[in-house]
Amino acid sequence: MTRIANFPKVLKELYDTLPKFPNGRINYKNASKAAVLTCFVEYQDKILLLKRSNKVGTYKELWNTVSGYLDELKSLKEKTNEELHEELGISENEIKDITFGDVYEFTDEDIKKTWIIHPVLVKLAKKPTLKIDWEHTEYIWIHPYEITDYTTVPNLDKTLHKIIT
Repeated sequence: MTRIANFPKVLKELYDTLPKFPNGRINYKNASKAAVLTCFVEYQDKILLLKRSNKVGTYKELWNTVSGYLDELKSLKEKTNEELHEELGISENEIKDITFGDVYEFTDEDIKKTWIIHPVLVKLAKKPTLKIDWEHTEYIWIHPYEITDYTTVPNLDKTLHKIIT
């Protein structure tokens, strides 16, 4: 596992080549590649799964974890904290440890998109009171080995094994 202080190199490359929204964020809509954060939240040897709502752009109603496009020149730590707060209401002071895993690519042939996945594991100091946002409809705490019992976004089990082994 590597600890990353600055924004990922691939993000700078995408930022320099892809179109932007008026607010400066990368517009991945028609891009064949997209850099994303996949953040597993752990408390007492269990991980949090979130069921995606039907209001999200991809993988509607499948189980996932905290995730988001890397669409700004921010460090992975900054983006992790932002996504945790936005999707779950978790603040930085509730985090005991953050580990950043090795980045890998996965191509989903069904939607013709290559995901550049940045795995993250966040260990919490105490069990949080979760406030899920519109992106999710429900959540569940599971043991990592149970992930294959759920219908998840593609490769979620592989991403989990990259960060916890």
